[in-house]
Amino acid sequence: MAGELPFEKPLSDLRLKIDELKKLGQESGIDFTDEISRLEQRCNQLQEELYNELSPAQKMHLARHHGRPTSLDYIGAIFTDFIELHGDRLFADDLAIVGGLAKLNGVPVTVIGHQRGKDTKDNIARFFGSPHPEGFRKALRLMQQANKFGRPIVTFIDTKGAYPGNTAEERGQSEAIARNLREMAVFGVPIICVVIGEGGSGGALALGVGNRVLMLENAIYSVISPNGAASILWKDASRADEAAAVMRITANDMVDFGIVEEIIAEPQGGAHRDLAAQSETIKEAVWRHLQQLSKFTPEQLITDRYDKFRRIGKFREPEPEDGQEQPVSEPAGTAQV
Repeated sequence: MAGELPFEKPLSDLRLKIDELKKLGQESGIDFTDEISRLEQRCNQLQEELYNELSPAQKMHLARHHGRPTSLDYIGAIFTDFIELHGDRLFADDLAIVGGLAKLNGVPVTVIGHQRGKDTKDNIARFFGSPHPEGFRKALRLMQQANKFGRPIVTFIDTKGAYPGNTAEERGQSEAIARNLREMAVFGVPIICVVIGEGGSGGALALGVGNRVLMLENAIYSVISPNGAASILWKDASRADEAAAVMRITANDMVDFGIVEEIIAEPQGGAHRDLAAQSETIKEAVWRHLQQLSKFTPEQLITDRYDKFRRIGKFREPEPEDGQEQPVSEPAGTAQV
């Protein structure tokens, strides 16, 4: 099967054998019904075993699958009346981020997402989904417009991280990401974020400060890509699978950490197996959360978003040494400098 991943090869070989037996039976007139039935039963069993027990590394490869649906795929399938808007009004139009106006079940929204390419030429034009500062500023411009006119914001997260080259640094990469984090925290409209593939580093978080963060079953979310972590820890990027196994980057991990509110199921074998079914599942989840958040006032939305991120993480006071007083914890909502 085209686009199969290495761990899927045993299943692909079995399916190929079934097809060959069916073709041979038709050509020769020999009845292979029993043999085909036995192999199909084994195929179904192997498929269940394979996809129900995916390792973090295998999920990483599914999240990066070249056929995995992109933001534009989902925008076209989930929303209506989409009008793409371009440019940051400062420098250029970064194709690694797309966004504009659309309707979700008739409700006007602003939708923004990272966009990978479909082929080599498209990937080069879109910097493989890694935005420059102008991409983040374009996203911020669209979000500010949404906040001004009271439109909910939906973001799709799918990037290895912000573009790491000199051109991005020269144009203020860190400031652009930081500004997005600050501004998203105080918008008075509902913000729903969906991790659809790979959510890497600040490039992902720049679109990820939402009231609700949802995540596809085989997506990953991490402070650094497994390849980058392997390069730092072991000076060997080829050990990315090993890094993925210890970094806790899967959707289940994100729920445990309180970062993600809901895991959206994928078709067996990954989102690329059935775009229509996956789009419908995402649409249902986004609409359900949007209906809940629409009941909040702008002030409540800001507080809800603030409280969500304040709850992330666990903190433990150091044990006092003998003869010292027990340290006093700060009240919730305060920070020490």
